[in-house]
Amino acid sequence: MKFTNDEIRKGMLLYAVTDRSWLKEGQTLLSVCEEILNNGATFLQIREKDLDAASFQEEAAQLKDLCSRHRVPYVVNDSVEIAMAIDADGVHVGQSDIKGRDIRSMIGENKILGISAGTVEEAIAAEKAGADYIGVGAVFGTSTKKDARNLTAEKLKEITSAVSIPVVAIGGINSKNLMELSGSGVDGVAVVSAIFASENPGQATALLLKLAREMITHG
Repeated sequence: MKFTNDEIRKGMLLYAVTDRSWLKEGQTLLSVCEEILNNGATFLQIREKDLDAASFQEEAAQLKDLCSRHRVPYVVNDSVEIAMAIDADGVHVGQSDIKGRDIRSMIGENKILGISAGTVEEAIAAEKAGADYIGVGAVFGTSTKKDARNLTAEKLKEITSAVSIPVVAIGGINSKNLMELSGSGVDGVAVVSAIFASENPGQATALLLKLAREMITHG
């Protein structure tokens, strides 16, 4: 499914990143993702570091079909090969993945390319590498990446001002601190545990969506 630049920017509003380690009894990744899409998540990335390649691809294909039905952009973390095999909407990669590799030419012009960045220099490099959006963090620290550092509000503003493509903030974002990002210039927030660790992922999604809209309005 082809998404316009405007649709991609709007998709940044509430960007959900999967983490199956938080699944509770009776839940599947598919069931939780369906619940959060029904409650307003605007973008989905499958990020499952502990799955073998075959299981990852099978799970990724199921979520791709789900996102297609909801018309929500869907990308695969790191694996260009799996993203292309299941015809995902795109791929999200880190800085190390773009060194010596032209990811844009590998996936083609019609696929979404997201690239992580933590500095102005990395953000500019990501835009030059053909990124459609940049994931910037960690804004509040995070339990999913032990070496992630907090970005100051000033650094975040510098990054959003340095590029013309959408920027989504990530790292430790939850309902209590989300509004602190008002005025930073980000187009939305990417969340992991604030949704997947919640006792009610659907309710958590609805609240985060409301707050993200307020953040953008106040910004």
